[in-house]
Amino acid sequence: MTRLPSPRSTSRWPALLGCALLSLGSAACNDGSPAVETSTETSGDGDGDGDGDGDGDGDGDGDGDGDGEAVVDWPTLDCDPLVPELCGFPFPNNVFSEADPSTPTGRRLALSQALMPKSNYEPDPSSFNQSDGFSPSSTIMTFMPGATTTGLATPITIATSLSPDSPTVLLDTSTGERVPHWAELDVSHTDDARRAFMIRPAVRLDPDTRYIVAIRQVVDPSGTPLPASEAFLALRDDTASEDPSIEQRRPLYADIFARLADAGIARESLQLAWDFSTASDENITGSAVHMVDEGLALVGPDGPDYVIDNVTVDPAPGIAMRIEATMTVPLFLDDPGGGGAIIHGDDGLPEPSGTAEYPVLIHVPTSAADSPARLMAYGHGMLGSRWEITADHLEAMAADHNVIVFATDWIGMAEDDVDNIVQLLSTGHIDDFHTVPDRLQQGFFNAFAAMRMLQGKFADDPIMQGVNGSMVNPEDPWYFGGSQGGIFGSCYMALSPDVTRGVLAVPGQPYSLLLNRSVNFSQFFTLINTVYADKLDLRFFVELVQLQWDRAEPSGFTRHIILDPLPGSYEKEVLMLVSIGDHQVTTLGAHVMARELGVPQIGPANRDLFEIDVVEQPYVGSAMIEYGWGLGPEPIVNVPMTEGEDPHGKLADIPIAVTTVEQFLRTGTVETYCDGVCDPI
Repeated sequence: MTRLPSPRSTSRWPALLGCALLSLGSAACNDGSPAVETSTETSGDGDGDGDGDGDGDGDGDGDGDGDGEAVVDWPTLDCDPLVPELCGFPFPNNVFSEADPSTPTGRRLALSQALMPKSNYEPDPSSFNQSDGFSPSSTIMTFMPGATTTGLATPITIATSLSPDSPTVLLDTSTGERVPHWAELDVSHTDDARRAFMIRPAVRLDPDTRYIVAIRQVVDPSGTPLPASEAFLALRDDTASEDPSIEQRRPLYADIFARLADAGIARESLQLAWDFSTASDENITGSAVHMVDEGLALVGPDGPDYVIDNVTVDPAPGIAMRIEATMTVPLFLDDPGGGGAIIHGDDGLPEPSGTAEYPVLIHVPTSAADSPARLMAYGHGMLGSRWEITADHLEAMAADHNVIVFATDWIGMAEDDVDNIVQLLSTGHIDDFHTVPDRLQQGFFNAFAAMRMLQGKFADDPIMQGVNGSMVNPEDPWYFGGSQGGIFGSCYMALSPDVTRGVLAVPGQPYSLLLNRSVNFSQFFTLINTVYADKLDLRFFVELVQLQWDRAEPSGFTRHIILDPLPGSYEKEVLMLVSIGDHQVTTLGAHVMARELGVPQIGPANRDLFEIDVVEQPYVGSAMIEYGWGLGPEPIVNVPMTEGEDPHGKLADIPIAVTTVEQFLRTGTVETYCDGVCDPI
């Protein structure tokens, strides 16, 4: 049979990134601008506390004791004096929001220009202020000069964060329960004097919920407890303050201190406390849900129109055809290329602006000519492309199991997006970061449109007719994604109207946890380091963009795969495959994802994990398997694992792992086929 020429490509993002970096000029520097605070009008009683009663205690009751009625309300501030060293700390923080009765939560973020990370460029905070609360996957941050991690919960001692004497407390005000977490200093850079103090929830927080953060007993290297800031002391100890924002918050802190007291946390022990509220699920997922629903309605049940650009016959053993096609789909962006932003209608939801053409790559197995082949959508790795389905293990999957494997590009985080990502990071234009999740949402829709195309119009194409009719079996299609495809596979599975069962290989969430712990992002952080001279601003940048990541990464969608399906969707099944010691996607992120899914790990297990049960096999349903590779302990600080050979992609070469994947996709039953714990070395 003839072989037509066709390009073969793998993920080339490191080379592309290097080229993009070389094209940039000198980086921005910190401009040294001081933090700016709001000044609100106060009453004229002459005592300076702003409550109008003249006693100076700020509670408004005139008795001077500072124990006024608790009122949960917040002033809206440009900066918070509780942490004078950085305008935006502590973060997230309800004083950086405002009332908005039009949103599901009744509030909206009101981040100021003053708290944006400092570089040569002044970002516009308006794109962040579309959220009706803070990210449920927020890393909680403050700055405590001289802090150590002595006595704090770590990623391997998470349970201690729930103990009565834990120095760090995260309290769910709706239940009064403590939230499991760990605490750490930001060691991803070399500036010892500017290390953010971070509290990382071990679970994704509930949407539309208020949380209180409390810190106590944090010590310096000599073991001496750190002092509270002057502003927080005024709140804690009921001393007068000349800062209007402190006086405005005394009724709020009456509530905060009372709730902490009910949880057994003494007011006088506190070094810092504050509160924040999370965004609603409607705000986080509504855009993608609407885009998928409206887009699929426009293309119809048989999918979009397409043209076949090229056919390669017998490109690999067991593969009859490699088909390169281009589909025409509704475009919800102002530009189909890198940097395109969502166009919103009057209702604030994505609005199609016309159509655009996007490529699809398809492998048809030889066996499909005699027996129609099942469809499997593939999600590619970091900044990669659809051409990853030419990898040996994916070609073998198609050939050995009679599966039509196809892929689109995850636009937003594909090869074509490297230049846009480098440009916005290197110039400090974080207000343009929304273009990444905007394009990802279009990418999700494109993937679903391609599935409909293969189930419908493409299945009827003359080129797809076999001995007994169409070579396509449109029923019960599958999803498989690895690395970035495992990460975004969570979004795919939550949003897909057609796929019930999928495999997420080496996944994790959220990105604010994954980035510093991945060797893949070292070049990006080298770039960002040159933009933000103050490393607290660097940390703040990472956490700010999580607000926008949520709309197109697992932190916004994982919960909706099984436990809480999105509107119009249904419960799905997923299998997570995790490599212990992964250099590219930390297993800590995989564990957060597993807890959010509510899935067990298959036993016998390599290790016990916090709040992840172990079940015997064979097991029917969603689950996680951890594979050990004989490597040393994974870092418990926010740096990548680098010891030994990276096991990130090794499962593709383990035959029993491939068997596990195929069996789960076909039957929903999980078996590892390992002899005891899975340790393939």
